[in-house]
Parts: sequence; C-alpha cells; structure tokens
Amino acid sequence: MRKPELAAAIADKADLTKEQANRVLNAVLEEITNALNKKNSVTLVGFGTFLQRHRGARTGKNPQTGEPVQIKASNTVAFKPGKSLKDSVNPESASKPAPKTAPKPAQKAAPKPAPKPKAAAPKKK
Repeated sequence: MRKPELAAAIADKADLTKEQANRVLNAVLEEITNALNKKNSVTLVGFGTFLQRHRGARTGKNPQTGEPVQIKASNTVAFKPGKSLKDSVNPESASKPAPKTAPKPAQKAAPKPAPKPKAAAPKKK
C-alpha cells in the first residue's frame, strides 16, 4: 500500500475527503519526523514505537573489490512493533497459549519425623 492508497483508506474509515485525509496523514508523518529529529521516540500503543538509533563508525567491505571501507557513524530510524501488530500478522501464534516455563521440580516427600531423643544417662555420683 502506498501513501495515496493509505490516505484513501483513512478517508473512507474516518468519513473525510481524500484531501482532508491526506493532510491528516502528512501531519502525522511530519510530527513523527520532528520527534525523531529531536531524538524523542514516538509510541503508538498497540501499533509500535519509532525511535532513533545511533550506528557507530565501522569497517565494511566493498562487495566488488573486497577492500575494507570505513563507514561513518550515522543515525537511523528503528521501528519496534507492538504486541497487537505482532499478533495481527501472526494470528496462529496469538491463539496459542504462551509457552510454559521450565517445569517446577516435584515436591519433596513429607519430611521424616525427627528422631526421638535418647534417654538421659543416669547421673554419676
């Protein structure tokens, strides 16, 4: 789905004109971009989180020549999907129960009764 198709879908669902929906979509994308420029994350509960990540400088390899190439440090945008989004694209895993943790060890048998104290030795005179 491309941006015009998304705007048209928003227009249908929100009872807006396509032009109004396009302005809303542009405003949302602009605000997400502005927040990421300020190094803020944007969380849409249930959908996911957009965040800025720093990639340090590193040595890469030119795929044609195999020569090492220095890659500069840069910032990139990451998206971490929320639980609802994950569940919607993996419906079979959403219906399965969560995996069980390691089984609990079997309970120990009832403790043995403490041994009876020995009879006291007679006192010496």
